[in-house]
Amino acid sequence: MSWLATSLMILTEFVLVIGLIAHVLVRKSGNSETRLAWILMIGILPFIGAIFYLLLGAPRGTRQIRRHARVRGCFPAMFETRSEDLPNLETNVPRHYRQVFSLIESLSETDAMGGHELELLGGDSAFFERLIEDIDTATDSCHLLTYIYLDDEDGRRVAETLMRASDRGVTCRVLVDGHGSKHFLRCETCRRMKERGVHVVEGLPSRLLTMLWARMDVRNHRKIVVVDNAIGYIGSQNIASESFAPKARYAPWVDCMVRMQGPAVHNLQELFIEDWYLDSNEDLGKMLDEVPTIKQSETTVQIIGSGPNFRNEALSLAMQAAINAAEQSLTLTTPYFVPDQATSVAICSAAMRGVKTTLIVPARNDSKLVALASSAQYEALLQAGVEIHLFEAGLLHAKTMVVDRQLFMVGSANLDRRSLELNFEACLFGWDPNFASRLHFLQSGYLDQSSPLDESAWMQRSTMKRLASNAAGLLAPLL
Repeated sequence: MSWLATSLMILTEFVLVIGLIAHVLVRKSGNSETRLAWILMIGILPFIGAIFYLLLGAPRGTRQIRRHARVRGCFPAMFETRSEDLPNLETNVPRHYRQVFSLIESLSETDAMGGHELELLGGDSAFFERLIEDIDTATDSCHLLTYIYLDDEDGRRVAETLMRASDRGVTCRVLVDGHGSKHFLRCETCRRMKERGVHVVEGLPSRLLTMLWARMDVRNHRKIVVVDNAIGYIGSQNIASESFAPKARYAPWVDCMVRMQGPAVHNLQELFIEDWYLDSNEDLGKMLDEVPTIKQSETTVQIIGSGPNFRNEALSLAMQAAINAAEQSLTLTTPYFVPDQATSVAICSAAMRGVKTTLIVPARNDSKLVALASSAQYEALLQAGVEIHLFEAGLLHAKTMVVDRQLFMVGSANLDRRSLELNFEACLFGWDPNFASRLHFLQSGYLDQSSPLDESAWMQRSTMKRLASNAAGLLAPLL
């Protein structure tokens, strides 16, 4: 290579690095941790770092985000009317926990209300049996939103149930993420569903050309079902069997869903309608005119939907508030543990002030890089007094939290940056000692299938393992 060519390459690399670093520093979105991680990647691996930044880090997709924000703006008057129509139910939520619900209300514009019946569904068999039963008895509408829809045994069972419902006049709408369900959108089952009158829409289309104006890593990760505007489902379960064929060697995938009746079903319907309108342009707003049935129950719940279109830090702040409210115990389950610094500090602080704090994560993770980045945080957690347990009976995919066996959270969001800051997620926060105890019992079952991570053994791990985890930890803000 000639001297001139070498000089031009060096100059190009220098200009590229300086230009991208400047872009990272002046961009409006992102925090200091994320900026520093991108600067390190661009500086150490200029060309590779530049490609990753342009594909995954550059603040593209603002047009799509603005459109989603406009969709929210189409419905405010209607949502206000809905809220006014619902009774202002008094609940017995202790004052200590009310601050959590007040924060969520200010972040998500949803009210904490009593009058709910909740059913905990641990494992895919319980969920699919209950879901199929509800769809088979539906009389008006079935709305299903999922990140992954697999054309497997359970996926086909749900599809057949939806087609039966459509045949008897029930309006069935299925919204699937364009990346997570890309194979399903091209399969024979999907084609048959459309032929039988089931409306199937691709959410956030994932195609090569869209990379020019939209970030491919912004996904709709929500898992929501609403039947007849009266029954709702929320949690971590995709429409896929626990054997999860694409990554069968990590199976079974262990999930948790909540079946719900009561006022907050309308909040699930609201999230579905927003997402449906974004990708189909079909306005379903009138479906929210109906006032939901109020149950004779003091179970208080609140739905929070987060995403880049609206207060994308809402979920992180809500989780921190719930963690900070813990007085006796805190148990968390998540498949991917790469939280932001504030959430990590909140968990450590809970343990340090005497709260029995337990974190349950998979022993084997389907993402090696995320597993390494997670392990980079274990030392600080263990030293703070957090008990870490490694689930060995499959891939624990349930995203749950129980505080003092009174406050609880179940949803689609992982404890990682992608869920807390980037993706569209939906979580259920609630207060009910009885339900929280049932959820804690489910978590205890996970503990029985886990092994504790010993602090002394962890501190003595090899230098190479420490190097690998700490290096991956530097990328944590990007994962």
